[in-house]
Amino acid sequence: MPTNLFRFILALVLLPFLWTAAGAQAVGFPDLGSALPGRTDVTYLDLAKMVIPGLAADKDGFYKGGSPIDMRHIEGPDDGGSPPETSSFSNAAVLAIKAGGKDRLAMLFDLGDSPDSAEGYAVLALYDITAKPKLLDAANVAVDRSTYFREPNKLSIGDGDDALITMSAHFNSNQNYVATPLIMVAKDRFELIDMIYTFDEKLCAYSRKQDIGFQTIADGQPYAAIKATVTDATEPSGESCDEAAPKAASHEISVTYHWDKTHYVKDSDAFEKLAAENEKRF
Repeated sequence: MPTNLFRFILALVLLPFLWTAAGAQAVGFPDLGSALPGRTDVTYLDLAKMVIPGLAADKDGFYKGGSPIDMRHIEGPDDGGSPPETSSFSNAAVLAIKAGGKDRLAMLFDLGDSPDSAEGYAVLALYDITAKPKLLDAANVAVDRSTYFREPNKLSIGDGDDALITMSAHFNSNQNYVATPLIMVAKDRFELIDMIYTFDEKLCAYSRKQDIGFQTIADGQPYAAIKATVTDATEPSGESCDEAAPKAASHEISVTYHWDKTHYVKDSDAFEKLAAENEKRF
């Protein structure tokens, strides 16, 4: 299947993850050739070129260029694949955030497949656009084939600080694999708080779906605690199938991350146990 068609189909499958709920911060998909709000001297394409030098629009409305600049994977130097030799995409996701009390702009570029990894390659870039634009940081945040911002996109964790939420996923006929990085910005640099893995499946007799919700809790620390909750729900289909349908059931798995002087620390390994359990169902 052509990569662009696959990504379009995957976007339709993942719409429930990507819709913006009331109160959530909307992600924009501006024309890259358009100027930044309140500016006439800088376009989103100018920002994109800081990550992908030589990027330019073609006659079909796609933006094409070479490999992106060197960058780390968000999980560390031993993770992630190599960048594609050529980059091609029609748009990029844009999200205004706060970091260290300052206005910042995050842009997410899904560059497609990695030549040496089953994962894709997606660049999360951080910019200061208050004066002459500066690229402050960039990291590959792809953990699976296609990568997006995930609703609610960002969480306010302090007075002038936001955490970011992205997601990477792929699917087959009856299974959907999702990885959700929770990312903070410290001293204008992306830092991974945790990676949360979930797994959905739809069989003849039932469907099982795992959704994630987030909330922040003020606890007297410089950064608020973050509570992540996976709701694991099983629903019988009501169809006549060879296998017996399980009873309808739903339960929650929660982990809370507390700031501990220099980084976030989680209060349990519940999500690792969930990932291990899910892996047995692949």
